[in-house]
Amino acid sequence: MKNPVMVASGTFGYGDEYAKLVDINRLGALVTKTITVAPRFGNPPPRLVETPAGMLNSIGLQNIGIHKFISDKLPILKKFITPIIVSIAGESVAEFVQLAEMLSAESGIAGLEMNISCPNVKSGGMLFGIDPELTREVVSAVRKSTKLPLLVKLTPNVTDITLIGRSAVDAGADALVAINTLLGMVFDTKTGKPKLGNLVGGLSGPAIRPIAVRMVYELAKTVTVPIIGTGGIMNTDDALEFFYAGAKAVSIGTGIFVDPQIPIKIIDGLTKLHHSHK
Repeated sequence: MKNPVMVASGTFGYGDEYAKLVDINRLGALVTKTITVAPRFGNPPPRLVETPAGMLNSIGLQNIGIHKFISDKLPILKKFITPIIVSIAGESVAEFVQLAEMLSAESGIAGLEMNISCPNVKSGGMLFGIDPELTREVVSAVRKSTKLPLLVKLTPNVTDITLIGRSAVDAGADALVAINTLLGMVFDTKTGKPKLGNLVGGLSGPAIRPIAVRMVYELAKTVTVPIIGTGGIMNTDDALEFFYAGAKAVSIGTGIFVDPQIPIKIIDGLTKLHHSHK
């Protein structure tokens, strides 16, 4: 990466949607929306709701599936000089392995990000990322099936994120991404019904930043691999908090919805700081 600023999975589409709005070649890395084996239609709408200093989303991993991603999207992404990291999710260890093997056979991919905040069907829908053993099992299976750098994105919906982080690293993760969204719920007080079609969703944005910073700090004291900090980063100062907490890079998500230029502004801000410290 030529700089430590990435765009987060699910907030930048497949990358091509933003090409007219953002100079993608200036980014440190681009993380695609999460790809699954079969195409997914996602959750029932409404899927987004604004909350104080953030938003709830419940997209349900809508995507075109791995075959169409490789045939339709990858050729476009390969045209950029920015490293492309593909986010993958499966409902079983076998699906994760299948995705990793298929993507490893393609050129132009710089790494894989494992979205382990998804339910493992065999465990009765329990999320991979909330159980150290499940985390270890799925990461080590993917590790054996690819030589690509492996990033593991951790869910914050756990009692102790360092247990999960350590499991992922022991199993072969090259880097950790912290954090994914926090589970939340909003009601419409006029109707008494939840505002999201799926009832609950993932809370993101500045509201979660102090939690993300704290979790990055805890992880940085526990593991030796690089940590990518993400959660409500809107400007250079926000990014600096994560670097002080021990992150080696940052990822911008919800901020992109507010202003697609935020990643570029942060890259410029960090460059300016770097030169002023020399």
